[in-house]
Amino acid sequence: MVVSSKEESPVYGIKLSSVGPGKVTGQDVVHEPTNMDLAMKLHYLRGVYYFSSQALEGLTITYMKESSFTLLNYFYVACGRFRRSESSGRPYIKCNDCGVRLIEAHCVNTIDEWLEMVKDVDDDDNGDLHKLLSYNQVIGPELPFSPLVLLQITRFKCGGISVGLTWAHVLGDTFSAIDFMNAWGQVMAGHKPAQSLKPDQSHTKIEISSSPLKRSEDPLSVKQVGPVGDHWISPNNCKMEAFSFQLSTKQISQLHSKVCGQVGTKTIPVFQSLCALIWKTIAKIRDGPEPKVVTICKNNPQNGHKNGLLSNGQVVSVVEASFSIMEANLKELAELVINQAMDEQSKIEEAMERDQGLSDFVIYGSNLTFVDLEDVNLYGFELKGQKPVYATYAIDGVGDEGAVLFLPGPKDGNGGKVVTLIMPQNQVLKLKYELKREFSTA
Repeated sequence: MVVSSKEESPVYGIKLSSVGPGKVTGQDVVHEPTNMDLAMKLHYLRGVYYFSSQALEGLTITYMKESSFTLLNYFYVACGRFRRSESSGRPYIKCNDCGVRLIEAHCVNTIDEWLEMVKDVDDDDNGDLHKLLSYNQVIGPELPFSPLVLLQITRFKCGGISVGLTWAHVLGDTFSAIDFMNAWGQVMAGHKPAQSLKPDQSHTKIEISSSPLKRSEDPLSVKQVGPVGDHWISPNNCKMEAFSFQLSTKQISQLHSKVCGQVGTKTIPVFQSLCALIWKTIAKIRDGPEPKVVTICKNNPQNGHKNGLLSNGQVVSVVEASFSIMEANLKELAELVINQAMDEQSKIEEAMERDQGLSDFVIYGSNLTFVDLEDVNLYGFELKGQKPVYATYAIDGVGDEGAVLFLPGPKDGNGGKVVTLIMPQNQVLKLKYELKREFSTA
């Protein structure tokens, strides 16, 4: 089914199909999302991996499709569809092998031309270009017909391709999504995935208590919205816009000196240093109250990803400042992020449990949110032994306070990091100017 033309967009000739597990999962198999999973249901992850033509020698789209059948034997939950419990209304996934959506498309540009446009921080559309390579879809309004995962393969004029992922966050966090993609690369190389979702853990039925829970202090890291019903899309008061820039190792070193002082120790990691600078910069450009509370999302090494579990196991913490952000020095802000972050996962789970998992929350962007993805194996998805020339992730469904993602930079470049910001559109121009000045990205 062709749904676009070459004249309408640089990405054209879009064809949709579905792929599912090569083996039947079984009858009446269900997966019950945890309270933390359901708290994330209005958020979506979008990843794009760019590969040069050398990575495709001897590799066909047909083979990529066929390998996905094997991959989805291990990650069959991703092929299910949401239903609601007749008794409680709580959403669950029926593992009915309906499959993930596969999109094929073409692009009028070469990869080099495309990445030049993407990396141009002055281009107002640079954050939206990645969205053309990862299909835009949310869950609902008809739950039984909404795929949870979409894969888009786009051929460029130069012979290279991009592989885009659209991933419902209710399935698992960014670490889970990247595990999924890296496992696909292993299958295409003829190997069994290092990770596989364990059926006995995915089948555990969650019993919801009918007695009211004792109410503790509400979490600061979430904002209740809606109700949104069966159309799982986050309501925003303003239009959000994404943009990215890359920091070299030299720039990061200069930043560290700026935060810690020229004779500063290495006690303040890069992530907290970047948080401090961007936090203060956003406070500077905003009209109205300063962002005194920020949310920090980091990987939890104990969450089971090494065992291949899909989960929203990242640590969600809040940091609250009792002083002016504008007047604080950067080291003071960085140390606040290090020493005063309060884990709120149990509070979020309790807030969901009180309403039997039916409440609708926004986590990313309920406060200004910093997401630490520095340790993720972003370049672990390989084709024919070739790593992507560039890879990136962003989040859809971010609330009005915005979110900042910190990702590892390209492996064949000068290392460094890629910073992606999803912010209210009316703040982006000022923010780009200030960050360019701070990071010398001009």
